[in-house]
Amino acid sequence: MSKKATKKEIETIRDKFIEHYSNAVTELAYKDDYELLVAIILSAQCTDKRVNIITPALFEKYPSSKELADAKLEDVKELLKSCSFFNNKAKNIIAMAKSVQQLHSGEIPHDTKELIKLAGVGNKTANVFMIEADGANLMAVDTHVFRVSHRLGLSDGKTVEQTEAQLVKKLKDDLHIFHQAMVLFGRYICKAVKPECEKCFLTDVCKTTKTFKVG
Repeated sequence: MSKKATKKEIETIRDKFIEHYSNAVTELAYKDDYELLVAIILSAQCTDKRVNIITPALFEKYPSSKELADAKLEDVKELLKSCSFFNNKAKNIIAMAKSVQQLHSGEIPHDTKELIKLAGVGNKTANVFMIEADGANLMAVDTHVFRVSHRLGLSDGKTVEQTEAQLVKKLKDDLHIFHQAMVLFGRYICKAVKPECEKCFLTDVCKTTKTFKVG
């Protein structure tokens, strides 16, 4: 089990992430709230790169929730077939679009509680949307955030929910920056397999560096 980061180390982590990622945004391609929410739903257990390959054709055929709400399931599945769990995601984005049309006059709600009521939208998806759309002071824990926070000693939570709560308590402010920072840091440097420790700017505070040093 990783040791917990000290208050001084947490400040170092905060400062370094802000220094390197203060202007970071999602790598998902989108033009509006509708496209952003659909892209986030599709990105679950799928890479942003793959989602960005899929969505242009999807958004061309269904440019808003109005068109998607009336879509045929098989047509949407065909467009999503290279995406993980495309059957469920096709059902979910159509159901989401129907709810947006019926309950929100076609506008994606900027409210976490209302977002979670939409099909395919859980707490993480809602938080990611609010972080990207509004710069909301929220934390969303995906596989990268979970891994990075544990390796740095920011969390020892066994679940996503526990990890999110610990990160919110320890980092407090600018959570939208830290969410995106950990995603990018975990995606390109602190990788699950063969992390690139030589590129890391947090080796001094990392609790698991020795595990990954070769030779």
